[in-house]
Amino acid sequence: MFNEALDRLQTLGSSAAAIFPGLLLGIVVFAIGLLLVRGVRAGVTRAAALREASASSAAVLGRIAGGVATLVVFLIAASIAFPSVSAADLFNLLGIGGVAIGFAFRDVLQNLLAGILILLTRPFRIGDQISQGGQEGTVEDIWVRATVLRTYDNRRILIPNASLFTDKIEVITAYEQRRLQFPLTIGNGDEIRQARVVIVDALRSTPGILVNPEPEALVTGLGNSGVDMVARFWIDPPRRREAVDALDGAVEAVKNALTEAGIDLPFPTSQVLWHDQTEDTDGDRIGQREGWPAAGRRVPRPRWQAAIDTRSNDAHPQNAHKG
Repeated sequence: MFNEALDRLQTLGSSAAAIFPGLLLGIVVFAIGLLLVRGVRAGVTRAAALREASASSAAVLGRIAGGVATLVVFLIAASIAFPSVSAADLFNLLGIGGVAIGFAFRDVLQNLLAGILILLTRPFRIGDQISQGGQEGTVEDIWVRATVLRTYDNRRILIPNASLFTDKIEVITAYEQRRLQFPLTIGNGDEIRQARVVIVDALRSTPGILVNPEPEALVTGLGNSGVDMVARFWIDPPRRREAVDALDGAVEAVKNALTEAGIDLPFPTSQVLWHDQTEDTDGDRIGQREGWPAAGRRVPRPRWQAAIDTRSNDAHPQNAHKG
């Protein structure tokens, strides 16, 4: 029994001696790989910072890249240290674990990948004003999980990156200039050409409104109370504050200019037609009037008057004959 135990110890020693060089080489490779991982992390962080990502987002991207690089280095070192364990076996093990993790943290991973793609593709940048899902404000930061939005009334909203990546986004400050407009109505008796000149001149003299592209006044239809028009103009920069100020000044300037020029800004009006539903022709679309009798037609009598006349004619047939 002692000899058998001794033989086993010798076998274990021989096996340890056999794998020691590979194990030592794997440790050396892993140590060198960790130095490379630090370089990869620093490089990704710097590249993200150059692409105008925030410091926290750049650091997160660097850590993600470092984690992926560390995993690759570990697989290489493990295959060198333990030749009997192939890289395919390790990848299969990681694949099974990855599927389990994916099901458990599906939403988190979805937002994580969407955040990385947003940082790489840059559909919007920090400082842009965007609108998405009924929320509008200024982008303060882009995290890997969510985007921080500061609304105009000074509220902070966190929007999941998956929503920003898959849904429609309106980037308000994507371009240097922005067009604004507001509707107005002039009287039917006013001259449209004169109104155009007055509106455009008023817009040109309003601070914050660009002269090029030129402001314009367009007719959009004939409304219930007058001629419907729309005044359009451009501003630069296209931010919310400038838009509110420019629109405020434009509406005031156009209203004052039209009033001074004697051009009417009519109130909405309605025409009410009083129709007596007790007329003797009620229901007769040929003889029934709508508010007033047609030209050359007899005014229909109320039913009570028609009934009295009928009874009177029945009692005095000679009068009906005379009538």
